[in-house]
Amino acid sequence: MERIKLIKPADRSFAEKAQEHWDGVAKPLGSFGALEEMWDRIAAVQRTVTPDISRRAVVVMCGDNGVTAEGVTQTDSSVTLACAEAIACGSSNINALAAVYNAKVLAVDVGMEGDSSCEKLINRKIAHGTGNIAAGPAMTVQQAESAIAVGMDMIWKLADEGVKVVVTGEMGIGNTTPTAALSSVILGLPPETVTGRGAGLTSEGLRRKIGAVKRAIDVNSPYDCGAVELMAKLGSFEIAGMTGLFLGGAVYGVTVIIDGVISAVSAVLASMIAPDCTDYMLAGHVSAEPAGRKLLEKLGLRAVIDGGLRLGEGTGGILLLPLLDGASALYYNSHSFESAGIERYVELK
Repeated sequence: MERIKLIKPADRSFAEKAQEHWDGVAKPLGSFGALEEMWDRIAAVQRTVTPDISRRAVVVMCGDNGVTAEGVTQTDSSVTLACAEAIACGSSNINALAAVYNAKVLAVDVGMEGDSSCEKLINRKIAHGTGNIAAGPAMTVQQAESAIAVGMDMIWKLADEGVKVVVTGEMGIGNTTPTAALSSVILGLPPETVTGRGAGLTSEGLRRKIGAVKRAIDVNSPYDCGAVELMAKLGSFEIAGMTGLFLGGAVYGVTVIIDGVISAVSAVLASMIAPDCTDYMLAGHVSAEPAGRKLLEKLGLRAVIDGGLRLGEGTGGILLLPLLDGASALYYNSHSFESAGIERYVELK
């Protein structure tokens, strides 16, 4: 956790210079909307007016959640292991998208219940799943810190390889339940408001899930504590690992893309630990889960994709990459007012 002290704001002067370049492109001022703003944020992170996003990766944090004992999911933890191995071997949903968008995919076991013999699955297991948050804490504070360190280490290694953009992803049956509990506390909203159907629950299943979230909050008394302690009480190893990805992005100068609601709550936790790390984040999409939009609003971030996505694995976040590639093409290759002999647009006051 000592590395967190290295975090400082991104350099906004480069964002301003990048915007000056946008304003010279032969188009109406600001007409590429939020994508201009995102490109400017990348320039601020990389501290250059010629940012490069050609090297990119997806890191999928994998873990299991003891709260599945409360009947809050359709499937059990064996699905986490099967899906994590599929991601590591390159045959899952995120891999299909990553192949098209030129991104490497890493799957990390940060806390799965089962053990894998798959050599491509990175083993950084903290424990064999979390505790049941409806009956007690998810993990110890030390375990939460260790999981955060896993995420930071992943960014450190990727940055050393020249990766400039990382998409966050997760795989963990039951992890929308700790996400809802954390969201309820962070946003100050009742569990009914922030708890969704996850991978697909019946109305009865949703009632059980809301009940589990309420019990988790009652049992753990999570108010008036710091972000790491809150994570230890109500979180998951995947959430802690992704929190480390966001913090690591700020330490090592890497832009980190938020995926869905689980990633978003991790981003908020990271911002609670080190507020300046928000400068290094981009919102990939607005999750279909009820807390998704509210968490992005708390971060002050705007997503350009709002398609009701809820697949996980980083699949929503990675869809931002081709849009950023489009921004890059326009930024570098479009004609300028000067080269086209067109009079510049002026900003209306």
